[in-house]
Amino acid sequence: MRSQIHQLVSAAAERAPDAPAVTYKQDTVSYAELWRRLEEFAGMLAGLALRRGDRVAVYLDKRIETVVALFGSSAGDCVFVPVNPLLRAQQVGYILRDCGVKVLVTSPERLELLRGELAESKSVEHVVLAGTGAARPGDRYAVHPWPVRPAASGDVPVPQAIDIDMAAILYTSGSTGRPKGVVLSHRNLLAGAASVSSYLGNTADDVILSALPLSFDAGFSQLTTGFEVGAHVILHNYLLPADLVRLCAQHRVTGLTGVPPLWIQVAGQDWPAEASATMRYFANTGGRMPRATLDKLRAIFGSARPFLMYGLTEAFRSTYLDPAEVDRRPDSIGKAIPNAEILVVRPDGSLCEPGEEGELVHRGALVAMGYWNDPERTAERFRPAPAREPGLCSDDIAVWSGDAVVRDAAGFLYFVGRNDEMIKTSGYRVSPTEIEEVAYETGLVRDVVALGLPDPVLGQHVVLVVSPPTSAAPGQDGTVDTDGVLAAMKKVLPAYMVPRRIEVRTEIPRSPNGKFDRAGLRAELTA
Repeated sequence: MRSQIHQLVSAAAERAPDAPAVTYKQDTVSYAELWRRLEEFAGMLAGLALRRGDRVAVYLDKRIETVVALFGSSAGDCVFVPVNPLLRAQQVGYILRDCGVKVLVTSPERLELLRGELAESKSVEHVVLAGTGAARPGDRYAVHPWPVRPAASGDVPVPQAIDIDMAAILYTSGSTGRPKGVVLSHRNLLAGAASVSSYLGNTADDVILSALPLSFDAGFSQLTTGFEVGAHVILHNYLLPADLVRLCAQHRVTGLTGVPPLWIQVAGQDWPAEASATMRYFANTGGRMPRATLDKLRAIFGSARPFLMYGLTEAFRSTYLDPAEVDRRPDSIGKAIPNAEILVVRPDGSLCEPGEEGELVHRGALVAMGYWNDPERTAERFRPAPAREPGLCSDDIAVWSGDAVVRDAAGFLYFVGRNDEMIKTSGYRVSPTEIEEVAYETGLVRDVVALGLPDPVLGQHVVLVVSPPTSAAPGQDGTVDTDGVLAAMKKVLPAYMVPRRIEVRTEIPRSPNGKFDRAGLRAELTA
């Protein structure tokens, strides 16, 4: 019985020790070799006198050492904190201080950028360097090379953590205010791996391309769902969409998960048969995929099954749409994933009727433990589940998502919008995705974000931020025909939903997790 997340690797190593586990560039390690390196890393942590539950932050790009440090921390009875490699020194310093990181795993180059922050991060006692290159010693912390010695017999203590103990802290991007550290238990991660891998139909024959950041729950899931079945995971630090095409052809990739901005770029690439023929499924998370993009992807990956998913870091994954329902319900986020229950709830806590808008509430084994060192925000989001049996005396804690959804008579869910992103104009509540979908369908733009900005008369008015289409029409020279976009939208939308103006950006800014930075755009346009 698995009770700790690193046991995904040890179990796979027992079943098929020589099977490829992880590839980065030209290097591939088997499951047996990956497990050996995890034990080696855990032995190093034991040698540094780390205790059960101590935090180990990993601030690296994707590479084999990153995977070893994350899962090796679990094998060493510690809690791993994956830090997005796109974050700046000040943001990293905040995370180190917020959760009292004791060991930082990074590269010599990144260490030099963090010197000033580490001077203020009193909890950090050790820095472990992956990669080549020397580094100056720290003022208060010891600097260690990557552990390369074999783990001696008895060198690695048996982890004492059980499944309900902390395994990881994942920090949100922090586009508004300070980022929140979502605390995940071993049970959360193991249940998520088993659930998602089951409905994706993953097997040991799969080759999964890891294109999302490992600090993002959906990105880390590419490792756990792969290791759950002994699949082969290809690590890639995303730079250009053409890289994904090349890697899919090179490794005969069978599964790829992305967020809408990534899929929009992927759909604009030329996909030769050798790159697309082996794709068994593609999955979307992190927001609604434009229907035009979905249609292009289905044409590119002709035999692949599309999985449209909804999730939040506080509960990992919540729903997915069965690919057999995509043609009938392309706008749906589906139903609850295995081993989860999704409720639609009114403000008073009662359950909504079919067709009635309410808040999505997730209960089950995937609900996180709360926010690190933040009881106030934890109490706001993690609350007793509604509709409980009256005789139960203990709390069944659910996560209240803050997202508005509607359930139809057949039980399928439809995302309306985040409560804090809904546009309130002329007395109406408008979902930004509804406006964005119409803009995408014009074919005159590549990326779209709809925002509600303060208006003394209407409450808010609609502003559209767009980027030029991938292939501009002759004479457009990479610009956007804003008059044409507005004219097309006026034919479809009621007057109160039509944007007052369109702002054109060469590229729409994104958060470190690859999502459109709505909060940053709103702050910029209201300044």
